[in-house]
Amino acid sequence: MNSIPSLEEIQSLEEALHRPETRRSREAVGALLAEGFVEFGASGTVYDRAAVLDLLMQESGTEGELRTANYVLRPISNDAVLLTYETERSYRDGSRRCVLRSSVWKHDGLRWQMLFHQGTIRS
Repeated sequence: MNSIPSLEEIQSLEEALHRPETRRSREAVGALLAEGFVEFGASGTVYDRAAVLDLLMQESGTEGELRTANYVLRPISNDAVLLTYETERSYRDGSRRCVLRSSVWKHDGLRWQMLFHQGTIRS
């Protein structure tokens, strides 16, 4: 890998994982998550790739509206970048949840895939 991707490229891949049509497709999510993927969820639960694929297939699609902001992309090696941003989800009952997010994206020689993700609830 010779060049660092643009913020727009990685943000687009990240946001694909927010869309219900992607989240309901095991093939689409599988293409975005690297073998060895790990997530530290906002709940404190640690998920591996297989668990995330299984959980996303069970989602009801009734989660509240998600807004994203403050994306920053930082190179961490010739073939890896760190994306950080914030999300706010508003629910039908009027509550909301703000989460600081970070993802490591790695180029496997063919495409960018997410290797690690962490969500931390912001109070």
